[in-house]
Amino acid sequence: MMVKQVKNKENTQSHTPMMQQYLSLKAQHPDILLFYRMGDFYELFYDDAKKASRLLDISLTKRGQSAGTPIPMAGVPHHAVENYLARLVQLGESVAICEQIGDPATSKGPVERQVMRIVTPGTLSDEALLVERQDNCLAAVYHDGQQFGYGIIDVSTGRFVINQFQEEEALAAELQRTQPAELLYPEGFAWFGLIEQRKGLRRRPEWEFDLGTARHLLCQQFGTRDLVGFGVEQAGTALCAAGCLLQYVKDTQRTALPHINAIRLERAQDMVIMDAATRRNLELTLNLSGTMENTLAEVLDNTATPMGSRLLKRWLHQPSRNLPELQRRQDLIAILQEHSRHEDIQPLLRQIGDMERVLARLALRSARPRDLSRLRSALQTLPELQGLFAESVPSCLDPLARRISTFPELAALLENAIVDTPPVLIRDGGVIRDGYHPDLDELRELAAGAHRYLEELEQREKIGTGIHTLKVAYNRVHGFYIEVGRASAHLVPPHYVRRQTLKNNERYIIPELKEYEDKVLNAQSKGLALEKKLYEALLDRLLQELAPLQQSAAALAECDVFANLAERAETLGYCRPELTEGEVIEIEEGRHPVVEQVMAEPFIANPLALSSSRKMLVITGPNMGGKSTYMRQTALIVLMAYIGSYVPAQKARIGRIDRIFTRIGASDDLASGRSTFMVEMTETANILNNASRHSLILMDEIGRGTSTYDGLALAWACADALANRLHAYTLFATHYFELTQLAELWPAVANVHLDAVEHQDTIAFMHAVQEGAASRSYGLQVAALAGVPKTVLSLAKQKLSELEAGQKPSSAALPQQAPVQQQLPLGAEDGALLLLDQLDPDNLSPKEALDLLYRLKAARA
Repeated sequence: MMVKQVKNKENTQSHTPMMQQYLSLKAQHPDILLFYRMGDFYELFYDDAKKASRLLDISLTKRGQSAGTPIPMAGVPHHAVENYLARLVQLGESVAICEQIGDPATSKGPVERQVMRIVTPGTLSDEALLVERQDNCLAAVYHDGQQFGYGIIDVSTGRFVINQFQEEEALAAELQRTQPAELLYPEGFAWFGLIEQRKGLRRRPEWEFDLGTARHLLCQQFGTRDLVGFGVEQAGTALCAAGCLLQYVKDTQRTALPHINAIRLERAQDMVIMDAATRRNLELTLNLSGTMENTLAEVLDNTATPMGSRLLKRWLHQPSRNLPELQRRQDLIAILQEHSRHEDIQPLLRQIGDMERVLARLALRSARPRDLSRLRSALQTLPELQGLFAESVPSCLDPLARRISTFPELAALLENAIVDTPPVLIRDGGVIRDGYHPDLDELRELAAGAHRYLEELEQREKIGTGIHTLKVAYNRVHGFYIEVGRASAHLVPPHYVRRQTLKNNERYIIPELKEYEDKVLNAQSKGLALEKKLYEALLDRLLQELAPLQQSAAALAECDVFANLAERAETLGYCRPELTEGEVIEIEEGRHPVVEQVMAEPFIANPLALSSSRKMLVITGPNMGGKSTYMRQTALIVLMAYIGSYVPAQKARIGRIDRIFTRIGASDDLASGRSTFMVEMTETANILNNASRHSLILMDEIGRGTSTYDGLALAWACADALANRLHAYTLFATHYFELTQLAELWPAVANVHLDAVEHQDTIAFMHAVQEGAASRSYGLQVAALAGVPKTVLSLAKQKLSELEAGQKPSSAALPQQAPVQQQLPLGAEDGALLLLDQLDPDNLSPKEALDLLYRLKAARA
C-alpha cells in the first residue's frame, strides 16, 4: 500500500475544524460514500472508511480521535480515482465526490470544499466507468393504484423513454429488457417483491413522484409550455416516474442537462411483445449462464461503433410491428448489400466512434481533451460519408443522409484549436495547439525559454565557483535550485542561500534564479489558466450545435446497424424475408443463427409451414434430436425479420406477429418458494391468458414436471386451448405420444418429428424435420450416451418390455375434447373389488375419488 503524504497545511492543524467540515458534508449525503479530497488523496472516514476498505481491499488506518476513540480512515490517490469508482459502481454503490474549491495558501481554517458531483450506477457518463457497447440506464417505477408507470434515462446519451403497464408481468419483462443499473421507487411501494432482487435500488420520497411537479420539471427542462408535442400528455403514471428521474439526475449531476431535450412514450401495440422468460430462453443478448457468449447479439453484432452496437441490441429486445418501417430497413440493407456500400461505410464509421456519448459529456461539460479529438475525427469524416450516400441509389438512403449534417466550421475550429494527440486532462496543459492564441503562445515561449536559461546559468556558475559538478535544476515541489555535492560545499559563494539539505547534496537559491523562477512560474500559471479558459470557450461554441450534432449521431448509429446487417447477411448467407399481413409462417431451409456458428459440422437446415389452416405443429422425436433447436430457430428467424434484418433461411414468408412466447425448460425458484413445476405452470398461465391468434408460441414438454396422468391431461388441455380457442401459431414439443392423435381430431394440428437411426446399442440423430409422428423416444439410448451404468440400463430395458406388454396406453380411452387417464392393469372384476376393499373412503380427496372412477371405468372397458 502506498504511503500517503497529504500535501496540505491541514496536516499541522487540529483535526476538529476539518472533521466538522467533513461531518457537515457527510450529513448531506448519509446513504452514500463520501470521497473527501485532502491534497493528493480522496479520504473516507468512520463507517465509509470501513466499507470502502472491505469493498476496495485498501488499508484501513486511523486519524485523530473522536470522543477518545481513533477515527477510522481509508483513502485512494486522486490520480487513480476512476479505477476505484468503477469498482464501486459495479458493486452498485454511489459516491459523492467532494473537491477542494478554496486555495490552501490563503485559507485560514480548513480549505473550502464542496460536493461537485455524485457518481451513481445509473448516472454515469465517464468513459472509464461505462461498458461501451451496453446501455447504462437509470430507471424509476411508480404505481398509482391502477397501473405501473416506468421510465428510463440514459445520462450517457440523453435518451429519455417512458411506458405504462397494467400487469406486473409486463413490468417484469420491461425490467429484464432494459436492465437498469439503478432503479428508483417511492416509499411505501406496494410491489416491492417485483424489484427486490435488483441491484442499485434507491428509495425516494413520495413527493418526487408528484404529477404536477413532474410536468413543471419536464416543461422547464425542454423549454416548452406543455408536453403535448411529445405525445406523453395523457401518460400521467409514467410522467410521475419521469419527474422523479429528472429530479434525481439534476441532484447528482449538478449541472445543466441540455442533451436531455425530448421524451418519448413507447406503446406496446407498436412492438412484438416478449415476456421475461421468452427473452431469457431465446438468449438474445445474454445466455442462460448470464454471459454474452453464444447469443444472437454476439452473432449479429459486427457493428463499427459502440452506439451502433447499443442500438442493435435495443432493436433485438424491442422488435417493431410497423411493417412500412421494416420494409424501409430491408430496402436500406438491400441497397447497401447490392452496391457493397457496407464495405466502404464501416471503415468510415470506425473513425466516427462513440459520438453519442462524447456529445453527452460535452453537454455535461465533463468532456476531456481526447473527447474533442474524437469529435474532430468524426466531423472530418462526415463529408466523405455523405459522398458515399450521394453515389448510391438515393430513394432509400436520402432520408437517412438528410439527418446527417456536416459541420465544416466546427471541424476547422477543432483542427486549429486541439493538438493532434492531447493529454488526458486539461489541467495538465498542452491541449491547445500552438498558433491558436497569441497570448498563450507568448506565455509558453517564456516558459519554454527556461531550459535554455538554466543551461546558460549552470555554465556560468560552474565557471564562477569552480564547482564542476554543480547543477541547476527544477522540480514541482521546490522550484528552481542549484545543487552542489557535500564534497564541494566549502566552495559555495556567500550569496548562495540554502534551500534544502539532502543526504549527499545541498540545494541553494540565488536572487537571480529566484526572480526568474517567479517569472516563469507566473507564466506557466497564467498559461494554464488561459488554456483552460480557451477550452471552456470551445465547449461553449460546440454546445451551440448540440441538437444537430445529436441528430447526426442518432442517424449514424442507424447507418451503422444497417451496414452491419448488410455485412452479416452477405457473410452468413441470410435471405430477405417477405413480411405480410396474412396468417402465415413459411420458412424454407431455416437455420439456427447461433448454433450454426458454433457447430463443427454442417448445420441441418429444416422447413416450417404454419398458416390459418395449420396453426399447431406437435413435434416428437428423441431427446437431443433437435426439437428445441428447431423451435428456437423459428422464433429467432421471426424476431430477426421483425427488426428488419435478413434471416438464416433459403426463403421466408412471415405474417403479422404480435407476441412471442416460450415455455422451454424450467428450474426451481427457491427464493420465491416456487418449484420447477410451479414455474412451468406460471409461464404456461401467462401464455394462455395473453396470447392471440397472431402470437408465436413455443411449448416444450408441458406437464413433465408432475405425474404422467396429470401431465398428459394438462398437455392435452393446453393444446386444446391453443389450437381451438386462441388459434395461435404453436410449436408443441412433447414426449406424450398420445398427443400425436390431435392431428386426427383437430384440422389445424399437424405432426412433425425429428428422427434418429438406431444400430445395435448406438443411436445417430438425423436432426431433419419430417412430417408425421415419431415412432419412439429413444430414451434408453440417450441414457446410454450419457454414461448411465449398463446394469441400470439392462434393468430399464426389462421393465420397459413389461410395461409395453401389460400397460400399453389405450388410444380409445382418449376422448376428443378432454384427456382421461390411461388404462391400468386392474384385471377382471375381482381385481376391481379387491381395490375397493383396500380403500378408505373417509380419507379420499375428491380428485383421488374422480381418478379412481376413471380407472375403474377403464378396467371395465
